[in-house]
Parts: sequence; structure tokens; C-alpha cells
Amino acid sequence: MSTTETPFLALSEKAAAKIKELMAEEPDGNAAVLRVAIQGGSCSGLEYALGFDRETLETDLVAEQHGVRVAVDPFSAPYLEGATIDFVSARGEEGFAIENPKALHSCGCGSSFSGEGEGCGSSESGCGGGCGSC
Repeated sequence: MSTTETPFLALSEKAAAKIKELMAEEPDGNAAVLRVAIQGGSCSGLEYALGFDRETLETDLVAEQHGVRVAVDPFSAPYLEGATIDFVSARGEEGFAIENPKALHSCGCGSSFSGEGEGCGSSESGCGGGCGSC
């Protein structure tokens, strides 16, 4: 496990507060760390995945921000470097938003993106099929 003093991604205070609230709702021991990852196969090629984990892995990059331990796997780290996770409320909807300077194109669903060297997924995949913004 590689612990960083300078976070590879940032959590806003509002996001950290919501994450701690959600962690407290989980059974004891099931939410010791927030895992942030990138997965393939969405309508823009890549999508964000946020979830809780019991522990970090030896290969994870780990940082603590506003009292929340954040773990990122080595594959996801380059895609997330410089990103900010916030918790937003708008028009009666609320959720986590990721601002990522490495995302060149984003899907209308807000949870997927493509970066340098990545293309959009097929029109058969992801959130309603094709992002149309690539």
C-alpha cells in the first residue's frame, strides 16, 4: 500500500461529510475505506465507480482527506489524478459529482467519460446508448 501525502484526487468537505454519513449506515467493518475506480464498458468508454471496502490492498494508492480514507488501484490512478469529488444538490436531485481534468468527453449521464486515447463506447452500451458528444 502506498500512502500519499499529496492526494492524487481531492474530496470536498461536503463530499467527505456525506461519505462519512453513508459509511455510518453500513454494518460495522464493511466501510473502512472509500474505493474510487475506473471501469470500462460505459457509453463514453470509461466510468467512475465509488464504493466502500473493508480494507486497502497492498498495491492501492491511499490518502486520507477530511477524515475519509480513499483508495485507488494502480490502473485507475492515472485517470483520476487531479480529479475532485464533490457532493451536489440541484433541482431536487443530489449525488456525487466528479470533476476530472483528464476527461476529454463526458456522457450525458454524468458517470462516464473518455480520456486521451479512449474512444466512445458503442451505441449499444451504457446509459441509454451512445453519448453523442464525442
